[in-house]
Parts: sequence; C-alpha cells; structure tokens
Amino acid sequence: MSEGFSVTAARVDDFEGFREAVHGSHVDVMQLERGKLHGSLTHVGIGNFSLSIGSFSAGIRTQRTSKEQKLIVGMLLGSTNRVTHWSYDMQPGDVLVIPPSIDHDGRLFGASSYAAIRLDLTDVASIFGGETDLADPATWTAKNHYKANPSIGSVAIHRLRKIVSSLADPNIDLSEQSADFWRRSITDAMMATVMHSLPSDNSGLPLSAIRLVRNVEHYVDTVGVRPVHISEICAEFGVSRRSLHRAFDEVLGMGPVTFLRYKRLCWIHSVLRESDPAQTTVAEVALQHGFIELGRFAHYYHMLFGEHPSETLRSHSGGFTISRAATERNSIARLSG
Repeated sequence: MSEGFSVTAARVDDFEGFREAVHGSHVDVMQLERGKLHGSLTHVGIGNFSLSIGSFSAGIRTQRTSKEQKLIVGMLLGSTNRVTHWSYDMQPGDVLVIPPSIDHDGRLFGASSYAAIRLDLTDVASIFGGETDLADPATWTAKNHYKANPSIGSVAIHRLRKIVSSLADPNIDLSEQSADFWRRSITDAMMATVMHSLPSDNSGLPLSAIRLVRNVEHYVDTVGVRPVHISEICAEFGVSRRSLHRAFDEVLGMGPVTFLRYKRLCWIHSVLRESDPAQTTVAEVALQHGFIELGRFAHYYHMLFGEHPSETLRSHSGGFTISRAATERNSIARLSG
C-alpha cells in the first residue's frame, strides 16, 4: 500500500467533533439548532493532499481563523435548509474557494453534508497544468464562489461519494500510482463546477493534432501499467482539456477520456488473464486501474471484449489446465512413438 495513503472514518455525536471538519484545519463550531447532533467524518489523505467529507444533523455556525498556507476548496453536497458561507448563499454542488490565510465563516441552518480538499498552492501547477488560469497560484489567492450547473453538480457529488466509499474499504491495498490517480479524480470532481465556469478556449492546438495524440499514446505506454488521469496528460503536455479533446476527436474519433478508459480496460484484461483467481479479485484490479463502479466497469469490459471480467480471470486456471493437458498428451505421444 502507498505510504502516503490513509483513510479514517468516525461517527460524531456532538458539535465539538466537527472542529476538525477539514483535516488539519481547526474550526470553531457552535450548535444553533435544537436537538441531539450526530453525524460522521471521513478523511482521505494522499501525500500532502487531503479530502474531508462530513455530515451532521443540526444547524451550526462555523468560524475559521487561518494562519496556514493551505488552499481549501469546499463543495456543499446536500442540505435541508439554507446554507451561507461569507455572504454567499450555497446550493448543493456549489464550490467555495478559501485561500490560504483567509478567515472564513459559515451558517448552516439545518442538516447538511459537505466535502473539502486541502492542498498546497505550489501543487496547483502540476494538478492543473494546461489550464492557464487554474494552474496560476494567483487565481487561488482570492475567495470565490462558483455556482453549480445542476447536472454537473449532481454528477460530481455522486462521484465523490462513490470514490470515498470505495477507498474506505479496509481490504483495498492501493498502490502509490493508483493513489495518485484517485487524488486527481477527487480533485477533478471537486473542480467540475469551476471548470464549467471557465471561458471557452478558442486558441489553436500547440501541436498538430496527430503529433499531440501520438505523444500522448507514447507517454501512456511508457509510464507503465497504471491509471493515467487526463489532468496528468494536460500537465505533461501543457494543453487545456478542450484542446486535447479537439485533437483526439479529430484523430481518433473519440475523446481522451474514452481513449484512456479503453487503455485501462486493455491493461485490466492482460492483468486478469495472467492472474491467479485464488489470489486476485476483479474488484481489486478494477480499483487499482481507476474504476469504482463495478457494474459500469463490467459493462464497459463486456462491450469491449465480449466477455465478463470474471471469465477472463477464470481463464488463468483453465488455460493452465489445457496447457498442461496438451503437454502431457505430447509427452505420451512421444513415448508411444
């Protein structure tokens, strides 16, 4: 397992339990709605990056005096009543940017749930490479509120919950490369609303479409059998997602996300074919290669290969038996001759 990866989950039975609502950041919390407060907190740590997801059953007031040089980006996942942060009214899927050393206050009038990531400003260039505005640390030095497109927000919320649920499985042994992929995936979901708010990219491709696609294919092939996130590609080649999508659509007739998914499916097929079903599970291999929804993964896999992943995995023992039987028959034939 990656040494920089950790997941902690806890039940909370009072408002004091939410004073570390964002991992590593102290928040003063007051309960302002009657009733027994209960909830839950989950923290996912990947290197210097962390994701916190919390839910609570009663209205609270939050205040944070920050002296740390960490950027916090939060998303409202759900609420039963009004939610305000600073002077902004928040709706589920909305994203809040809390820059380093900026005080923050919020009022949540009822049961609510949230997600927040905490990262270094020095990391934004590598995370958002190719997205000129987002890759500039100066972009993140002012507090901001991004309103969610309802469809984009709901997809992001669902994906965040699904990722955290899967990573919290104590039986998952996540490699360092897979942990980095999921760090990028978490950031991607959190930033979907922000990305949607960016102005259209009308610039031309920095490389010819064919050359760019070939360079991407070469990069993916040389990094080894591990999941490659689209944000990693954009950072490596200094292109925006819109430019990358135009190039792939022009050359291959599909987007880069689809291409990377096909690549991961091919890797999984090879891994399953060579694995021992007594020591390997489909779910573990799928997660290591960037898939969390097993039903959707199995659908993609079957559509591409015409067989279920469990069939590919079982073919290990079947292939071994057939091969051994063939060897034995050949040996008998030679002895008989």
